[in-house]
Parts: sequence; C-alpha cells; structure tokens
Amino acid sequence: MMAEKLTSVARDIFEAERKREPIDPLTDTDPAISVEDAYHIQLNYVEERRRNGAVIKGKKIGLTSKAMQQMLGVDRPDYGHILDDMVFSEDTPIDADRFIAPKIEFEIAFVLKDSLKGPGVTLDDVEQAIDYVVPAAEIIDSRIKDWKIKFEDTVADNGSSAGVVFGKGKKRLEELDLPNVEMNVYQNGSFLDNAKGSAVLGNPLEAVVWLANALGEYDITLHAGECILAGALAKAVPVQNGDAFQAEFEGLGTVAIEFGK
Repeated sequence: MMAEKLTSVARDIFEAERKREPIDPLTDTDPAISVEDAYHIQLNYVEERRRNGAVIKGKKIGLTSKAMQQMLGVDRPDYGHILDDMVFSEDTPIDADRFIAPKIEFEIAFVLKDSLKGPGVTLDDVEQAIDYVVPAAEIIDSRIKDWKIKFEDTVADNGSSAGVVFGKGKKRLEELDLPNVEMNVYQNGSFLDNAKGSAVLGNPLEAVVWLANALGEYDITLHAGECILAGALAKAVPVQNGDAFQAEFEGLGTVAIEFGK
C-alpha cells in the first residue's frame, strides 16, 4: 500500500474504535494487503492514538496458543500495543458497552527492568531483563465487523487489543516454573476452563523472545518498565455486563475482572 493509504486505514480503525462502529474486513476491501502493510497500519494507528494523548505502556503478544490460533484460523503469533487508557483496575467494574464485541482471555504477563531490542535477542537475554511476573486479563475487541478477521486484519487492528487488568500478585521469575503454571478460570462462580503456561509456545518466555526480535524489524525497543502480555493460555470468551471472571494461576496469584455499568 502507498503511505497515504496506510495512514487512511489507520485513521479508519481509530474512528471505528472511537465511535464503536466497526468497519469491513481490510482483507475484503484491500485483498492485496500484506502482513507488512498491516503492521505499518498498526504503527500509524498507535501514532494517531498518541497524538490524542495516549501513552505506550507495553505490548501484547497474541495468537501464541494453539487454542487461539485454531479459534482465528492462523498459524503464527502477532503483537499489539498497550496504551495507558487501556489499563483498568481490578477493583472497578468495566462497562462492556464501551467496546464493540468484547471477549476476555487470561495470560501470564511480565514487567521489564531492562530494555530489549532485536534482532538476536535470546531466552537468556529475556530472563535477565524481566523484573517480575503478574497474572493478567486481556480484553480483546475487533474494530472489524463481526470478528470476520484474517491475520492481516487483526494485526492492523492493534492485535485486536482493547484493555488489560493486572492481578495484584507479583513473583520473581526464579520463583516460578512457567511452563507448568496451571491456570483455572471461573465465570460467574462456575468453572470455565483451565490450561498451563506451556500452552504459550511451550514457555511464555519464548513469546517475549519472539516479540523482541519481531519488533526489532521495525526498529522498536521494549523499554524498561513496559509490561508484556505473553498471550492467552486458552480460548477467549465473549463478555457482557453482569459477567465476573476470576483466573487462578498456581504459584502466581489471581486476577479478577467484572463487567457492569
């Protein structure tokens, strides 16, 4: 795509989010869109958000588990940006009507004490850069009509990210066996799902390795203090006002999220 078109599509996504009026799939309106085009659209969208006062707080990695890849019919991860107005408190209900078609997923997240920049980032580099680990819930939403998305659609749409809630528990990396951390999720008090950390590329740390090197292709650094969501352990589920969720991560703690006006 020409630069002007990349900017125009990014503005369309920004307006769709602002107005809660989804747009047609980009892969329908522009069938020749490439993955590189999609990432440039995402970066233009982020710049539009920053011009409107938002601040980058971290990154989200998506489509790292087989469950989510199968759900969306893709075979590789993607990423998006977390902005300050996307971070919500565990203690305050979130109005589901502020989104278009929200879903919830639960993840292991990291906060960095040192910066990382690819290419060439290794697992050891990531281990040394992490300050602590926290449980997290990510709200995903699609600015594309009816979630009819292909890989390029979700990439352009900031990885379909819309919000994040962090649990209060914090653990050092050496306190956890991340692949074997077991997660149990409850919806409105009833058991919903379970999975282990190994669902995310065998080890959530590998997702951060992938992210740092993927961002390096666009000369983007993961900065100290940023939060990194490593990807959903299990399938995302739709939410509506009145829903309450809790995810318990063995050895790590819990994260709770409630939807309501």
